Amino acid sequence: MNIVATSPVSDLAPQAVTYGSSAIVALQSGAALPSQFLTFMLGEEQYAIGILHIKEIIEYGSLATVPMMPPCVRGVINLRGAVVPVLDLSARFGRAPSVIGKRSCIVIVEVASGDEEDKQVLGMLVDAVNAVVEIAASDIEAAPTFGTRIRPDFIAGIGKYNGKFVILLDIEHVMSSEEIIELTRGSVATHLS
Repeated sequence: MNIVATSPVSDLAPQAVTYGSSAIVALQSGAALPSQFLTFMLGEEQYAIGILHIKEIIEYGSLATVPMMPPCVRGVINLRGAVVPVLDLSARFGRAPSVIGKRSCIVIVEVASGDEEDKQVLGMLVDAVNAVVEIAASDIEAAPTFGTRIRPDFIAGIGKYNGKFVILLDIEHVMSSEEIIELTRGSVATHLS
């Protein structure tokens, strides 16, 4: 497995503020939001997540499949001795599973796991990673309540960058370990019946 980019988060955004489901509340109260986001592609749509959640980006390699997992769990990888589950974001959004291409990557993220002090490392399969971009808080608007092709609770806001819109994901909701566990239980129950 080759590492494409491995900059520690502290090098990329030392002054950034945690990004998550409170983004719109922070916007309304005037609190600071992170200004740096990693942008990536799923199909023809561009998405972004706050850079503080990114641990590294690795080239897509072989994954070990795990029996009776929901379709959004693509498998697990060995990341320097640690077993890291990899979620297919396209399948997580209720679409067809991602087709692996030349630019497919696994973005390794760190998200809260129940207890706020406890963090979980997960991988998310994306079609292509674009760049780290700066989006000012004034260029972030609340997510629309309709017309998006993913669950509204997955969207923290819509950012404007280079004259285009980018969907800012609430990575804590997208990668919710509790919800993935529930999906797994449902998948196992389906296989057993």
